[in-house]
Amino acid sequence: MDILKQMLERAKQNQKRIVLPEGDEPRTLEAANILLRDKVAKLILIGPKAGIEKMAIDNGYEYIKDATIFDPATDPKMPVYANLLYELRKAKGMTEEEARRKAMDPLYLGCLMIKNGDADGELAGARGTTADTIRPAFQILKTKPGVKIVSGAFLMFTPAKQLGEDGFLIFADCAVNPCPTADELAQIAVSTAETARTIAGIEPRVAMLSFSTKGSAKHELIDKVTEATRLAKELAPDLMIDGELQADAALIEKVGASKAPGSPVAGKANVLVFPDLQAGNIGYKLVERFSGADAVGPILQGIAAPVNDLSRGCKVQDIVQMVIITANQAM
Repeated sequence: MDILKQMLERAKQNQKRIVLPEGDEPRTLEAANILLRDKVAKLILIGPKAGIEKMAIDNGYEYIKDATIFDPATDPKMPVYANLLYELRKAKGMTEEEARRKAMDPLYLGCLMIKNGDADGELAGARGTTADTIRPAFQILKTKPGVKIVSGAFLMFTPAKQLGEDGFLIFADCAVNPCPTADELAQIAVSTAETARTIAGIEPRVAMLSFSTKGSAKHELIDKVTEATRLAKELAPDLMIDGELQADAALIEKVGASKAPGSPVAGKANVLVFPDLQAGNIGYKLVERFSGADAVGPILQGIAAPVNDLSRGCKVQDIVQMVIITANQAM
């Protein structure tokens, strides 16, 4: 958990502006109080000002007074955001009236705040779906230059200290893309390596996973992984990446030395890129449940500014951790 402590300290030192569109959601408000108490970030809560203030008083959340509460129903800056949305989307057929209506949606409003330079990152999803969170980000913020796909990574803190970085690994894509192409898989690999460097502060060793290691089997699904590996090397020539590798060859030194001798990654991978969403989602949940690992995420990768998603079943501590991560992404 040292990595999380490091991220916490970086967040405290940099004080990024994180917008929480679900400002009156009970778990979100409790998490906000903790974050403000600990001076982790500057928070912008979107929602009815009177309602949020009453909830804070009723629950004894004394630090909510330090947040910026933005009420779309009354704030005089709303026309600025509505006009910004109109300018961004008029070429796609959006009318001024539609822009005014959509700007009232907290998920659109949060992204507009980032686009306008009034916030550095966003965290949402305690009430809505992943699609609800990602859609406005796609339309307003778009993806990073050279990246066409958004993906979801999980930070995996496992008790298996002999694996990864003292038991820490990053898994992707476990949240967004059901069946990525080879090109998309390559972009996911490069984005996850960037997450490893910028969020976790580790040098990534990326394993492109399959049910084959270095030609031990033949199938079009394996071909996709080997092609993705080749493309990822073109995108990031200095990246330590190898594939296709089976999970044991990626993680276990003796197996890696036997199945993929000379590989810079086999047996010591700390980033695992799964071939599709089914494998990634099943994989991280099996590791979480069988080993007692802590899975933190998903961290959304590839968006031009930090926008992260929560599970609707999230706990207060999940929100706190994800704000810390979002703040680190914003640096």
